[in-house]
Amino acid sequence: MNRVLAASLSILVAAPASAAVSRDELKKALDANPDLVIGALKKADKTALFELIMDAQRDYQLKKQKEEEAKEKAELEAAYKNPYKPSIDDKTRIRGDKNAPITFVEYSDFQCPYCSRGYQVVETVRRKYGAKVRFVYKHMPLVAIHPFALPAAKWLEAVAIQSPEKAWLFHDKMFENQNLLGEDFFKKTVKELGLDASKAAKDADGAAVAAKIEADIKEAKNFGFTGTPGFLINGIPLRGAYPPEEFDKVIARLGL
Repeated sequence: MNRVLAASLSILVAAPASAAVSRDELKKALDANPDLVIGALKKADKTALFELIMDAQRDYQLKKQKEEEAKEKAELEAAYKNPYKPSIDDKTRIRGDKNAPITFVEYSDFQCPYCSRGYQVVETVRRKYGAKVRFVYKHMPLVAIHPFALPAAKWLEAVAIQSPEKAWLFHDKMFENQNLLGEDFFKKTVKELGLDASKAAKDADGAAVAAKIEADIKEAKNFGFTGTPGFLINGIPLRGAYPPEEFDKVIARLGL
């Protein structure tokens, strides 16, 4: 066995090497003798090997976290210079004063537990800033993991056809009762709001509702949102269920 291979195997079994080897030499030796690598691992201290793997995993996760934080910080700085521009027009359903200086846009999922927390944060911030804030809710149902998210989104839009104001009450009920989501609960809520449940059920399956939800999803993806909830504060993105203090920071920096 040559010097490089001997040193390589001694590293794997946590034994002192007879001579130092370079990274390239080590790689070449291991690539050329994969069967000996397996043999060395079998002789290694299993506890030490497991701890080594766990340490490597933690280091990797920490590295990825720092990279994500740096990426998010860079995106945030870029957004202050060039804010995102979500689609908001005369037909957009707005909660609050339509002329308010602060616009919250949320991309959310009615079945997402983090979105339930996001709902609570939004309500806290809306109470704090009052007439200074207007709120727009947009859909981003994660259908692969939340089977009731898309149906709930459809029913919200169906309710809005009958009453935009009561649609907000339906919105609140969904987040406050996530454990009850389902067809029966949707119908029950609509009836409690004094609306036509049969019409809502029909509208929920209509092309107009489907187009509205698809447009929201497309917009969210265009802004790089991959999970929920996602927020834009006057075009500045916050990705996740951040506490109210993070919203305060953005609003303060915007001078509002």
